[in-house]
Amino acid sequence: MPVKNQPISVVEWVDPKTLHANEYNPNHVAPPEMKLLKISILESGWTQPIVAHPSGEIVDGFHRWTLGCKDGDIRAMTGGLVPVVRLNETPPEAARMATIRHNRARGSHYVLKMADIVEELHNKFGVHADEISTRLGMDDEEVERLLDRGNSLRRNSLPEFNNGWVPSD
Repeated sequence: MPVKNQPISVVEWVDPKTLHANEYNPNHVAPPEMKLLKISILESGWTQPIVAHPSGEIVDGFHRWTLGCKDGDIRAMTGGLVPVVRLNETPPEAARMATIRHNRARGSHYVLKMADIVEELHNKFGVHADEISTRLGMDDEEVERLLDRGNSLRRNSLPEFNNGWVPSD
C-alpha cells in the first residue's frame, strides 16, 4: 500500500536528546508565539510531529522540539518523549530546501479571516475577549481591533468633532 511509504505512517516517540537543531533554519518564533505554541500543545496535545533525518537533524519542528526538551509541563504529558517522523537522508542543499518548504507551506493568517473567527468566538460562542486573548496569544488591543473591524472611528468619534471640516456659511 503506498501510504506505508510515507513518513507520517511511522511516528516514533523518542527522547528529544536524540535530535539536534540544524544550522540553517531561518525561522524565528517570538516569545508570544512560543507561549502560544505551548498552550496549543497543552490544550490539543501533540498534533504535529517533529520532522527529522535519520541522523536526528531537525528539518521542521525546532520550536516544538525546544519545548519538548525544556518545558516541564510539555515533558510531563508524554514522559519526556517527542513525536518524530523521519525523512530519508538528503544532501545538504535538499535538506535546506525541505526546511524552507516546511516553514513557508504553512501560509499566513489574513486579517479579515482572523477577524471573522474572533468575532464568531465572541458573538456566536460567547467567548469573552480576555479568554480569546489568552488562548490565542493576542494582546487585548489586537482582540479589540479584530472585533472592531475598523469601526473605531465611528464608534469613538465625538459628535462635536464630526463637522470639523465642513465649511461654515
